[in-house]
Amino acid sequence: MKYIDFVDTSYRPIRDDLIALFRIEPAKGISFEEAAGRVASESSNGTWTEVVFDTPWIRSLAAKAYRLQPPWVEIAYPTELFEDGNMSQILSSIAGNIFGMKAVRRLRLEDVYWPPKIVDGFRGPIYGIDGVRDILKIYDRPITATVPKPKVGLRTDEYIEVAGDIWRSGIDLVKDDENLTSQSFIKFTERTAKMFRLRDKVEKETGERKGYLINITAPYNEMLKRAKLVKDYGGEFVMIDILTVGWSALQAFREENEELRLAIHAHRAFHAAFTRDRRHGMSMKLVAETARLIGVDHIHVGTVVGKLESPLRDVLALIKICRDNKTAPSGRYRLLPKDWRHIKPVIPVSSGGVHPGLIPRILSIFGKDVLIQVGGGVLGHPDGPMAGGKAVRKAIEATLKGVPLEEAAEECKELRRALEKWGYETPI
Repeated sequence: MKYIDFVDTSYRPIRDDLIALFRIEPAKGISFEEAAGRVASESSNGTWTEVVFDTPWIRSLAAKAYRLQPPWVEIAYPTELFEDGNMSQILSSIAGNIFGMKAVRRLRLEDVYWPPKIVDGFRGPIYGIDGVRDILKIYDRPITATVPKPKVGLRTDEYIEVAGDIWRSGIDLVKDDENLTSQSFIKFTERTAKMFRLRDKVEKETGERKGYLINITAPYNEMLKRAKLVKDYGGEFVMIDILTVGWSALQAFREENEELRLAIHAHRAFHAAFTRDRRHGMSMKLVAETARLIGVDHIHVGTVVGKLESPLRDVLALIKICRDNKTAPSGRYRLLPKDWRHIKPVIPVSSGGVHPGLIPRILSIFGKDVLIQVGGGVLGHPDGPMAGGKAVRKAIEATLKGVPLEEAAEECKELRRALEKWGYETPI
């Protein structure tokens, strides 16, 4: 088959086709139509020359570039191209060699329509939004989390001390940062034992449920060993750097987790290496969709008003991907239709440069079904982390009641001090 054989503008996709939305910038001397055909060819069953087995069966498996609206093209793939329940194989097809083709100057995989046959091959989250709320007994407000700072460097007992202040301040979850695992000065086994003893103590003191998002990221066998230790100590959550461990490791862990029953907090470290350029790579939307299919319970999606690059349109699209059961196609968000079937909704995480003054803007974007992670905005409070956590909780309470923060600060010195330091500024 020639490259142009993979272009068929008369084709109408069927419900069982996987459809990928690409943005293509052809290389010099290559037409848009030919570039689209090359992407469809390389990502399905074509090659650069004629081969022996060019049969009707082979041709029936060819991807079809059917909707060409430069620079956008939609390509339909027969589901027979994909192994059931094998996300690594699916992404090796639609997000594999194509990015290295000389025929394209830039190529971006923007979104995917996942047909029922593929959706049904994955388990999705064990808990999702409602299940995580049940664990923490929090139903009427956002869930909060804080990372002890500095993110790496605290020794075990120092970490425990800060964590105690965070939990006692009213913050729900203490969270490890993405690069804290089991360094020589804060070994995983010791930290686990001490943190869960502390959690049990603080729960009795405060009457509130508390959780620990402990980072188990490691080579797979060690990751599983750490998760089992967390379960032995009565933990309900684990955190995984899902992109650096890889989709195969995440999927294998989700299978094992059917017995462990731990909620998975997905950190997206590494994503911007391939998602940030709007003209090349793969979108964060695909990361979130893939993670939801496999089965994480919360995932970082950006904040809009925080320190990390996260435009409003992108974050709104990610919120829909995390929380909607069905999504209509949207030109504004560059979204193909979604039907998540049995796959539970995921809690979006707003994080990165958050402080109390930003809470009203965050809630106006996310609503209450969000996990707000405030690190420096708690630890950097002028009166310490206990005051920082109280300021965050007061800011949330006031915003949900429609009370301006300046008014709420009149009766809450912790919030007042936070506003004096940070105001409503967006960190850079």
